[in-house]
Order: sequence, then structure tokens, then C-alpha cells
Amino acid sequence: MRLKPNISVIVPTFNQEKYLGRCLRSLIYQTIDRHEYEIIVINDGSNDKTKFVSNLFKDEIKIINNKKNMGLPHAINQGILAAKGRFIVRVDSDDYVNKEFLNIPFNYLVYNSDIDAVSCDYYLVDDKETVIKRENSEKKPVGCGIMFRVEHLLDLGLYDKSFLVHEDKDLRYRFLKKYKINRIPLPLYRYRKHDKNITNNKYKMRKHLKKLKKKHDLKKI
Repeated sequence: MRLKPNISVIVPTFNQEKYLGRCLRSLIYQTIDRHEYEIIVINDGSNDKTKFVSNLFKDEIKIINNKKNMGLPHAINQGILAAKGRFIVRVDSDDYVNKEFLNIPFNYLVYNSDIDAVSCDYYLVDDKETVIKRENSEKKPVGCGIMFRVEHLLDLGLYDKSFLVHEDKDLRYRFLKKYKINRIPLPLYRYRKHDKNITNNKYKMRKHLKKLKKKHDLKKI
């Protein structure tokens, strides 16, 4: 009988045929035992070769294919609801990770039952994977590279599907009202900057930032 995984890695993707393979290879070749974690890819209505790429890894991952694009927070929620692990961590499909990415945060949470969640630092890299700089995950948080206890995410009602961007900031504000995110000062995540980053859409970013400020009664971010 196969044991349930302890960790569920959620990989939402939309039209990322160029980067998805790199992302998945970095997740498959982790130092932690393979039976300890599952990888769930949510192909959110891609119209490029993302489906083809994900199918190349079908023996190693679970794939959810949406017929149409439902938006990033919806896709992440799908992954969480399909997850079997007691710990949840999100990895964006254009990023990749260090081989210790799962092992260190997992053991940190296992041996510290009073800790709610833990984030790791990250390297900002360019399209050729050249390191631009290292970032502190507390001072410059991103939505990925945070390992949560699944019950806390369910308690919060998961991601707000109305935030097509800044969904991570909204979740973080809600999470920190009840729980705490500790930091592991190791750069285990690789955040890739490229021309098609969703954050390059300035109009969408401004629109949802305004909505975020209103929802959380924020003066500035």
C-alpha cells in the first residue's frame, strides 16, 4: 500500500512551455525521498505546448488540465484541494529550485510543531539563469517558496480568486493576522525574471493593488 505524501508541491502554469521542464526537473530531483512528496501541475488552459511538456513527466507528477484559463488563484486553489500532503508549497512554472528546497523546510516544520509556515530566501535570476541578486524572503516576500500547513490555508478559505495578480499579498495579509511565517536564511528558490512575467502587466498590477489596499485598509504597501 502506497503511503500518502507529506508534501504537496503546487505548480500552476499557463503558456510556460519554455520553462516548465526546467521547473519540474528541479522538483523531481530533490534530496528528500521521492515518496515524501507529490507534484501537482495545474495547466490553466494553455494554448501553447505546455500540455505536451507536462505529459513528458506524467509518470512523476499529477496533472490537472483546465479547458479554459481560470486565473492563477483559481488554479492554485485547485491544486491545494487536490493535494494529499499535510504541507503545501507553491512553485511557479517559470521558476526552479535548489535540490534541498523541500527537505530543509519540511524538517523545520516537522521538528517545530508550533511553527505555522516557513519561507526560504531566493535568488533573482535572469532568463539565462544568471544570478542577479539574493533576496531576503521577509524583506521582499514572494508568493512561492513558502511551506504552509494545509489546515491553515483551508482555515483562511484559500486564495481569493478575484485577485488575478497580488493574490500572494492578499493571502499573506490574511495569514499573518492569525499565523506567523518564519524565515530560513538559505536561498533555496530561484525566481526568474523575463519578458513574460505577469508582473510586467503594469495596468493589471495597479488595478489589483488598488483593490488590495481597499480590502485590507492599507495606506501604502
